[in-house]
Amino acid sequence: MGSVRKASAWLGLVDDNDDERYYDDDYSEGTDSGDAWVTDPRVKVATDTAEEKGRRIGTVTPDSFRDARAIGEMFREGVPVIMNLTAMDAGDAKRVVDFAAGLIFGLRGSIERVSTRVFLLTPADTEIVNGEAAPHRTDGFFNQS
Repeated sequence: MGSVRKASAWLGLVDDNDDERYYDDDYSEGTDSGDAWVTDPRVKVATDTAEEKGRRIGTVTPDSFRDARAIGEMFREGVPVIMNLTAMDAGDAKRVVDFAAGLIFGLRGSIERVSTRVFLLTPADTEIVNGEAAPHRTDGFFNQS
């Protein structure tokens, strides 16, 4: 899709049919594979058992700003989300981070930078536990000396 067409689609002047690339032509509506239901192949969510216990973490690797909706929908459901923005250009990545900042402000969550262009969004009722290294033990546990 050319840059003029992208701009026109963003402004709503033309239909944006770029999403068709994510759908498989072999899909049939009557079959159920038993796998966890996922709306987009780039969004991974834990199984139903984890969902029942409230132990889910979503990961999203968006291509463009249009994929921010998947982030917002999961976060709104109370699911912590890891956003991996390494596949995006800098302009769209900044827009997604701005969107996420508004999202966590509005829903009283928090955002933490995990690494370069990777962020963790956590809902208000989720505690982030710092993984500091434990002090070295001197009681002989795994002591080879």
